[in-house]
Amino acid sequence: MPSKAVKSHAGETPDMSEHSRQLLKAQEEERRRISRELHDETGQALMVLRFHLEMLAADNGSAEHKGKIEESLELLDRTIEGLRRTIARLSPRVLEELGLVSAIRRQVEIVTRHMEIRAALDVPEDLRWLDHDLEVAIYRSIQEALHNIAKHSRAESFSVRLRTTDSRLSLQIADDGVGFSPRAAQLRGFGLTGMRERAAALGGSMKVRSKPDQGTRIQISFPLNGRKHRAGNGSLERTAAA
Repeated sequence: MPSKAVKSHAGETPDMSEHSRQLLKAQEEERRRISRELHDETGQALMVLRFHLEMLAADNGSAEHKGKIEESLELLDRTIEGLRRTIARLSPRVLEELGLVSAIRRQVEIVTRHMEIRAALDVPEDLRWLDHDLEVAIYRSIQEALHNIAKHSRAESFSVRLRTTDSRLSLQIADDGVGFSPRAAQLRGFGLTGMRERAAALGGSMKVRSKPDQGTRIQISFPLNGRKHRAGNGSLERTAAA
């Protein structure tokens, strides 16, 4: 039985596409705002709380008392780490600070490190010539796809490949995991709707091919006309992550 493909609809009018772009920009700005508040307020409060617990643990007290403080510190450390992951998903600060290629590498490294999964990364060595909207769309698409791989796929390996020509950019994320049926994907979400909306807002398209027990492949294509900061294209760099 052949695998099924689900493709985004590309029949948007220019007005609809511009409206979608503005909505996506508003969403990104709201994510940045929430990220800053979590970092500056919640994150700082948790660090102060941790400092106070450390001071209490240093005071003389019963073994039971110290044991409860140590348990609280362990719970607090897990909470702080979870908050950091949430902040990283909300705001692509690494994208703004290090650029798209380094941001992609970091996302791949996070998944391989925490999931003990093999990865193959094949991206241009320089993507700084892309405009910001397209950078964000690519980063968010890879971020969501890798989140799905880590959470749902039970894969042993995955790959991220990005190709550019003078007129088009193509992104493919594939894994050898358990896969899913298109209907199950629609019911459970998997973030695919948001990925399609991002692609469509920039005039692109997206296909998802998956079949139970035969992995998943996501292909996203963006037009590059008018979406470059400057002319040019980097040579391809292949990196294997164990």
